Amino acid sequence: MTSSWNDLPCYLNGHLSRLGEAQVSVMDRGFLFGDGVYELIPVYGRRLFRVSDHLNRLARSLKALRIEDPYEREAWLDLLRSLVQHLPDAEDQWIYLQVTRGVAPRNHVMPRDLEPTVLAYTSPQQALTTEQRHQGLACTTARDFRWQRGDIKSISLLGNVLARQMSADQGADETLLIRDGFLTEASSSNVWIVRDGALLAPAPGELLLEGVRIELMRELCEELDIAYNLCPIAETELATADEILLTSATKEVVAVTRLDHEPVGHGSLRGKPGPVYARLYEGYQRAKLLQSI
Repeated sequence: MTSSWNDLPCYLNGHLSRLGEAQVSVMDRGFLFGDGVYELIPVYGRRLFRVSDHLNRLARSLKALRIEDPYEREAWLDLLRSLVQHLPDAEDQWIYLQVTRGVAPRNHVMPRDLEPTVLAYTSPQQALTTEQRHQGLACTTARDFRWQRGDIKSISLLGNVLARQMSADQGADETLLIRDGFLTEASSSNVWIVRDGALLAPAPGELLLEGVRIELMRELCEELDIAYNLCPIAETELATADEILLTSATKEVVAVTRLDHEPVGHGSLRGKPGPVYARLYEGYQRAKLLQSI
């Protein structure tokens, strides 16, 4: 594997180099304001996983920030596939893709007709360990104090960083966020509960990101004959859930087995990954083979 992140292949504004050599102006609005968006795209067996969903979400985020999409779809695909080939010793990768408004004198008003800054690099995947999957993750809850446009996959992630650090300080793996008594999402994951065999999650809206895996979970539930619904989830429902799951590009789907230092679930499965998680995880592994291009 690549010995250092500095050596990872990196694309910046039309030029391919090593990540440690890439440079942008300090006047880039991504640096000054966090004025940009990003995606993290999984690669399995050197093939892009659900890349159309990721590029569709990128386009929605760019439109919400009034940044013109710098490339057509085929150009994005060519760029991403080229990066994969420049990391020949990693079959499974993660591609980080970022677009900012570009370079301009510092002013809160959005300048017109800027050339966006496009950054993309790829790295070997560091998947969850077998032990983490067998034991499940520990999480904490916290008030969702972030801004109210969680639907934009913005590089302005300070709120998410602060939220994640709250669980890290307690030796936990993720922070589940609560706003006005209802679950929104986690600091870097979508959150699901299982109740009476059904998979439930908050519906996407302005307060939370529409994770690519939301549609994937719906498809897997249909395939596996698991009831599925997007609906409000009260904070109190977390304590009584049969199972709690997280989904993200890096975690895929994983069970939460401890929440705020208490075991999740009931009976003999209390504090252990549950059966719905097991079925969805197996389905996810099949989807990786079938839905990568």
